[in-house]
Amino acid sequence: MMAINRYRLRHLAKSGHRAARRVSKLLQRPDRLIGLILLGNNFVNLLAASIATVIATTLLGPRGLALATGLLTVVILIFAEVAPKTLAALHPERIAFPASLIIKPMLRIFYPLVWLTNSIANRLLRLIGVLPERQAKARLNREELRGVLLEAEGMIPRRHHSMLLSIFEIESAKVEDVMIPRNDIVGIDINEPWKDILNQLTTSQHTRLPVYQDNIDKVVGVLHVKHVMHQMAHGDISKESLLGAVREAYFAPVGTPLSKQLLNFQKQKKRIALLVDEYGDIQGLITLEDILEEIVGEFTTDTYTTIKEVHPQDDGTYLVDGSANIRDLNRAMQWSLPTDGPKTLNGLIIEYLETIPEPGTSLRLEGYPVEIVQTGSNTIKKVKINPAARTIKKPVEPEQESGLD
Repeated sequence: MMAINRYRLRHLAKSGHRAARRVSKLLQRPDRLIGLILLGNNFVNLLAASIATVIATTLLGPRGLALATGLLTVVILIFAEVAPKTLAALHPERIAFPASLIIKPMLRIFYPLVWLTNSIANRLLRLIGVLPERQAKARLNREELRGVLLEAEGMIPRRHHSMLLSIFEIESAKVEDVMIPRNDIVGIDINEPWKDILNQLTTSQHTRLPVYQDNIDKVVGVLHVKHVMHQMAHGDISKESLLGAVREAYFAPVGTPLSKQLLNFQKQKKRIALLVDEYGDIQGLITLEDILEEIVGEFTTDTYTTIKEVHPQDDGTYLVDGSANIRDLNRAMQWSLPTDGPKTLNGLIIEYLETIPEPGTSLRLEGYPVEIVQTGSNTIKKVKINPAARTIKKPVEPEQESGLD
């Protein structure tokens, strides 16, 4: 009864399984169920001990008492305790369902005795703050549910299994983990020459573009390209008509959890948000597709077109742009670079070295050999990573512990 899977039992009971409903009702008050079972168990054991003592002393006299005690202990231990309870623990439904046919009427017959014993026991439990009648339903916390999903890997299609686990990941991720950094935002500078703006509209790979004046901090709004396609087709588009099609920009604070931002997109009926810090400065851009890709994966099966910053080499190494997002690298390349600090590979290396290194500098990040290939005035542009030569990090003393080695 106690080893049965409560969630499967609840499902069977809701599906109309009569035995599951009986067991579920019995388990609503486990104190009464345990009281009845132990009442019968102790009665049978004591009765067996008494009968064995009488028989042994009648046949063998006082010497038979020790023999009866030892023999009865072995018999009860093996045939009445270990063997049947092991079987019941391994196949709880097979035992609990038919047993409920007997236990339920017995509980009604012996209810006064069970109530008396439970009342005494429950009063003792209340003295230490335990209230059996308020027994909470079995619940799983977030990590326990994640563990259940990990164990169920073979029972769920791999793709669905990965998506379910990704849902847990977005609970701990924030918008800045997947945002398009400020420097990589593609938008329309309304002060650019009109010819350049038209060329950008006709060649843009994005359906929504921020519109700004001179720099992204002076954002005017967001343009959905389809709103000006008709005008472009007839050649009667102008800066004024383009600005008339611009919609108000939607802003979101940096630090917002991905799960909350997903709900905010749904509530606000938006698909794109500009991320601002506490001073109101724009730090990046995030879209609904960016969040969905965290759950379902990239909308392509080609790793190297998805992660355009990764360039595989003939010797098995990879040239990686310093601007590459660490979470994207880990997901696409099956690496395990630390994600609890900087969001880009450039930031991770600079944080570790505490300086902008010279080309040719080598280091190890979480055991991955990394060589600096190209740097700029204030950033790392390209690095070479050799995942095949990764070494497993060895334990270090607490004062030396870090996410890097």
